[in-house]
Amino acid sequence: MNRMVLSAQLLERGVVRYTPAGLPALDCRLLHASTVTEDGQPRKVSLEIRAVAIGEITRPLGALALGDHGIFAGFLASMRNGRGLLFHITSLSAEA
Repeated sequence: MNRMVLSAQLLERGVVRYTPAGLPALDCRLLHASTVTEDGQPRKVSLEIRAVAIGEITRPLGALALGDHGIFAGFLASMRNGRGLLFHITSLSAEA
């Protein structure tokens, strides 16, 4: 199963572009920071990840202000150039 759910802050958002199939696409960068438990010990975790939203999900992502937090869900795939991973956002909800 390839499923990822990430509580994150919207750091950067590009302009809406369109895929060859005519679907809207929106590139962005997300920031996650938290404390997790690893082997019984607290560990601070911080990461930035590149992400893309394709289709109807571009609307709520486009309405999110830079710096806002949300719960982003989706899947991971290789970037087009084969270097690194890209988080494909399929749903977005407000952070509780």
